[in-house]
Amino acid sequence: MSIQVGDTVPAATFKVMTEDGPKDVLSTDLFDGKKVVFFAVPGAFTPGCSLTHLPGFVVQSDAIKAKGADTIACMAVNDAFVMGSWSKAQNAEEILMLADGNGEFTRAIGLEMDGTGFGMGMRCRRFGMIVEDGTVTYLGVEAPGEIKVSSAEAMLEHL
Repeated sequence: MSIQVGDTVPAATFKVMTEDGPKDVLSTDLFDGKKVVFFAVPGAFTPGCSLTHLPGFVVQSDAIKAKGADTIACMAVNDAFVMGSWSKAQNAEEILMLADGNGEFTRAIGLEMDGTGFGMGMRCRRFGMIVEDGTVTYLGVEAPGEIKVSSAEAMLEHL
């Protein structure tokens, strides 16, 4: 069963790319006492993710923060090196790019996607959620091929 509105986000350790290499980010540091707009993509550099999903958050980052979000975070089942490179390629400095390289967080929230038919292995389904002090207050999980309920515009509506 997947995570639901009202659930507490499970403990996890993400990786982020820094100038000194990959560093850990604990879910407690990310979510506790904060309002976080958190979205996940099936893969960095993939067409829908690079042409529509992430760019929407880059463009709307000021508006999202003006509505009270402390952090905007993007997660994918990719490594920190890929997420760091994708951030630079997309001018996404305002977005915290989180790597769930082994898919541990993805499995813990029950939102895995089997991309083996596309040569992608196990990935995360496309979704967006708003987390307030560690509790999910909004969750939008996309149907295959869509970017609606997890878009930057949808998140703005739910803030």
